[in-house]
Amino acid sequence: MWRLMLTEECNRGMKVILGSASPRRKEILSRAGIEYDVVVSDCEEIIKKTLPSEVVSELSEAKAEDVWRKVTSAEYRYSGEEDELLVIGADTVVAHENEIYCKPLDRDDAVRMLKNISGCTHQVFTGVTVITSNKRLTFVSCTDVSVYDINDKEIEAYVDSGEPMDKAGAYAIQGGFAKYIREIKGEYNNVVGFPIARTLHELKAIGIDF
Repeated sequence: MWRLMLTEECNRGMKVILGSASPRRKEILSRAGIEYDVVVSDCEEIIKKTLPSEVVSELSEAKAEDVWRKVTSAEYRYSGEEDELLVIGADTVVAHENEIYCKPLDRDDAVRMLKNISGCTHQVFTGVTVITSNKRLTFVSCTDVSVYDINDKEIEAYVDSGEPMDKAGAYAIQGGFAKYIREIKGEYNNVVGFPIARTLHELKAIGIDF
């Protein structure tokens, strides 16, 4: 496993705290060889923005700030930690024509979303916020996803599989919906739930590297 290091303090390690319980985000970080602990934010998600890129930026900041307050509080187990702490907060939305598609409310809602993105290009936005004791970074990664035409029978069958019901936008690009993806422009892992390559690039730019 790799270990994050501060380039200006190479004798000191960094403990990464992922502020998300998403199994997809955890899998992406693990595949990249990053050791981390999970501390989930329980802050209320109050959205004040309307544009998808602004929404994910705002929510990732709120989640990261909430987790940072937790892990640096006197009663928390990291309060006496010798290593530097690095908290990652993230939020992902699917958007079509600037309408945000959250997890479907029910079967009909899933069918509606899938019919709308059929034969079209939509966007997946992920906001990422990183906080350390002396650094703060927020960025938004966007991936264009183009979908082949899907007929009603195919949509009904996919919804009946149950896969769309807990997914933003009512599909999983890494699952059964993969056969309907015509093209993507941008980072694939961003669509799955976390833009790992962009995140590592941005961290390196502010002096945090492996």
